[in-house]
Amino acid sequence: MLYFMVNHKWNLRPSILLSLLHICLSVQPNYGPYFFDNGPGSTNGNMALLSLSEDTPVGTYIYTLNGSDPEGDTVTFGLTFEPGSKCFFAVDPFQGNVTLIEELDREKQDEIDVTVSISDGVNKVSEKVMILVTDANDESPEFLKTPYIVNVPEDFPSGSSIFQIEAADKDTGSGGSITYLIQNTNGNKFSIDRHSGVLRIKSGMSLDFEKTRTHFITVLAKDGGGKLRGKFQVFTSTTTVTVNVQDVQDSPPVFVGTPYYGYVYEDTTLGSEVLVVIAYDGDRGNPNILQYSILEGSDGAFSINNSTGGITVIKNPNELKKEVYELKIQVSMKHIREGEILRGLKITVNDSDQGANAKFNLRLVGPGGMFRVVPQTVLNEAQVTIIVEHSAGIDYEKFHMLTFKLLAIEVNTPEKFSSTADITINLLDINDNVPRFSSEYYIARIPENSPGGSNVVAATATDMDSGLWGEIKYSIYGQGSDPFLIHPSTGIIYTQPWASLDAEEISKYNFYVKAEDTEGKYSIAEVFVTVLDMNDHSPEFNENLQEKTMVIGSPVKIEATDQDAEEPNNIVDYSIMQADPANVFDIDQSTGEIKLKSYIRSLDIIQNITHSKDCKWSVVVQAKDRGSPSFSTTAVVKIDVTEETLLHKGPMAAFLMQSKDNPMKALGVLAGVMAIMVVMTIFISTAMFWRNKKSNRVMPLRRIVKRRRADHIPRTARTEWLKFKKSNSSADKFAIQEMESGLQNENGNNNYPGIPTPPSAPSPPPPPRLLPKVSKPEWSLPTVSGSLTPKIIDRQMKEKVPSASAALVSELKQMLEKKNAGNSISFY
Repeated sequence: MLYFMVNHKWNLRPSILLSLLHICLSVQPNYGPYFFDNGPGSTNGNMALLSLSEDTPVGTYIYTLNGSDPEGDTVTFGLTFEPGSKCFFAVDPFQGNVTLIEELDREKQDEIDVTVSISDGVNKVSEKVMILVTDANDESPEFLKTPYIVNVPEDFPSGSSIFQIEAADKDTGSGGSITYLIQNTNGNKFSIDRHSGVLRIKSGMSLDFEKTRTHFITVLAKDGGGKLRGKFQVFTSTTTVTVNVQDVQDSPPVFVGTPYYGYVYEDTTLGSEVLVVIAYDGDRGNPNILQYSILEGSDGAFSINNSTGGITVIKNPNELKKEVYELKIQVSMKHIREGEILRGLKITVNDSDQGANAKFNLRLVGPGGMFRVVPQTVLNEAQVTIIVEHSAGIDYEKFHMLTFKLLAIEVNTPEKFSSTADITINLLDINDNVPRFSSEYYIARIPENSPGGSNVVAATATDMDSGLWGEIKYSIYGQGSDPFLIHPSTGIIYTQPWASLDAEEISKYNFYVKAEDTEGKYSIAEVFVTVLDMNDHSPEFNENLQEKTMVIGSPVKIEATDQDAEEPNNIVDYSIMQADPANVFDIDQSTGEIKLKSYIRSLDIIQNITHSKDCKWSVVVQAKDRGSPSFSTTAVVKIDVTEETLLHKGPMAAFLMQSKDNPMKALGVLAGVMAIMVVMTIFISTAMFWRNKKSNRVMPLRRIVKRRRADHIPRTARTEWLKFKKSNSSADKFAIQEMESGLQNENGNNNYPGIPTPPSAPSPPPPPRLLPKVSKPEWSLPTVSGSLTPKIIDRQMKEKVPSASAALVSELKQMLEKKNAGNSISFY
């Protein structure tokens, strides 16, 4: 019993130990996986501190997520992005390879937040990392606050700054720095600061409204350049600055068409206009109304219309004392008429003294020459009137208000007492000016790839009148105006929203712009728009795979065309990109002529170059235009090299050799020859058909074979109608046998071998003299191969049948003709 118990205790220990061990093993922790942190610049790990250039192509492998699990379990990887944001990357969950799947743009988003994760199937570890997007020079400078329109008085001093141009580039570093340049420097009166963009009048230069009213300055903004897709790129932009030169009143009126000649005849009536003089204000930008007058030489015989310049005779011709009158005409600026009284002014001046002490003078102190006061000397008291003395100075566009002092000062007293009164004259504007464009014509340039709604040019006009009189409405018209619109109040011309300009189709547009005020007074300017050609076409070969035969010593030529409108965009350069073996061919860069190297002068040399003893090469030729950026295309040219002696083996061999590189040419020639043969065959067959149809016979050379049907009735059945009643006449028997024997001859010549000659008939009496032979209608007797010609049968019957049976033969022939007429239709 004790032994059993001991044994029992001993046997329990192993099971207890195993249970404890199992419990211990089951409570061990499962640790989560982790990423490798390899630091900046590493291409694998957890993507921390990763930076990508914005010009990285989509589909590029950029990183490998890498990590491990403490227990050695297989790990998988994942990428997640914030809700609503773009998913820029994709990851292979098993390999960890990360690929770019969305295009990057640093100017829109320079940081990308992404959560990377690693999982061992039980535990998942996530980390949020930030990817930096670095800059590439992919942006062009952009001009701000366009269009640029500057109004500069013509007397503005040289060297002065007139405007500052501003452009911005979204790139960073050198790609974001901007330098300003003026493109059209020849004859240009302006300069620009390269860094600040300040536009100035060149030192020593001056503006002149009467010579040039508008200057167009093309300003180029260029960035500092930078890398883009592995290449150094520099981007530029251009804009046009319109400088309107404003007129300054510095030119006198000018007569047109001098000298003038007028004639007075004996029958000229009194008051007739004999001459008209015409003048215009030398300051064309803001012309004044002109007034004409005769200074001297009239002697009371002539007068002039102050406004029109028309000269009339005011004496009868017989009262004129001179044969020649020389009139001196003056033209001056006209505003308010001289001598006109300023109404609305009630000014009274008085002096209470008596006698000489009450005498005083009046005068105006202020802008001189415009007005005078009446009276100028007063005794005691007077009503003062102000009269216009010089109307040219009174102009609302120059002065809205005039201020004077009326001074009264005693004349004969030692004290010289005086008094003043202030006079303010407010000028009212009238619509005495028409809208004036800054230039008679506008020249604009716009790239052909400009989107709809792009600004073209600002055609601005000014009206010196104020208020409603000065409001301008713009419009355009003309055949070339369809793709354009104009802002009715600003005068900015821009392209239609739907407009798609193409320099290859239309490169120049011409139309008119109209500026009109509220009363309908208007002026017109002409607009010239040039569509600038952009390099938007690639060179194109006629065929991307060409075959050429080259004779040693003679080149072969390929050609590519570029549909761009202007140079250098449509100039094509050729180069050989690939040839195996190399150093066999040269190509002319300009013409595209391919020729052998100078040392290759025979086929033996060529066969020594290639191991296959083959004289055929496939050459990859590139055609590249000179635009910026340039475009190129390639073609494969298969060249078969031969010697000139091989072409002398005959005309057909020469033709085949020459057309080897153009198989369509050989096919075309072959098709032409076959077509000629077919036409000739049809022509000959048609001629024979109409000949046979007209003669109702088939020529012996034509053999018609028809397959007999299974139910075909033997030919003997067709000749049963030839069996007549028994006759005792030997001639009748002879005639029937002759016809039957003739029917058995398939060739229709009645000379079939083995046919016995019919017995001779008794000698008939001499036949009567026959009349001239009349052509008989031809007929045919159906046979297996054709028809028997009745002329042959008729001739043989005449030779073998006695004349006594002529009547029977004639009757028999008529019956045969009737029968054969019905069968001949079905036969053909």
